[in-house]
Amino acid sequence: MILVYTTFPDWESAERIVKALLERKLIACANLREHRALYSWEGKIEDDREVGAILKTSVEKWKELREVIKEMHPYEAPLIARIEVDRVNREYAEWLEKVLS
Repeated sequence: MILVYTTFPDWESAERIVKALLERKLIACANLREHRALYSWEGKIEDDREVGAILKTSVEKWKELREVIKEMHPYEAPLIARIEVDRVNREYAEWLEKVLS
């Protein structure tokens, strides 16, 4: 199991893309949360709202998931971060495997 973290500019794009990822069985689950984002863009400091997404999937889905997010994402340079999971409880791992197959 891995976690993939990305952000979206709004709820509409977050929900649309996450639902597409679920339908394609590229992820088993997503947690979405709105937060304040401060970042540098084109020489200016931006202060904005974003929707952060923690996507739960398997290592085998990583490459395809990354490519689909890139294709669908509204940002010019989206963050798509893979986070290794050291351990996860057996019941959750079994559920994840079942959902993604």
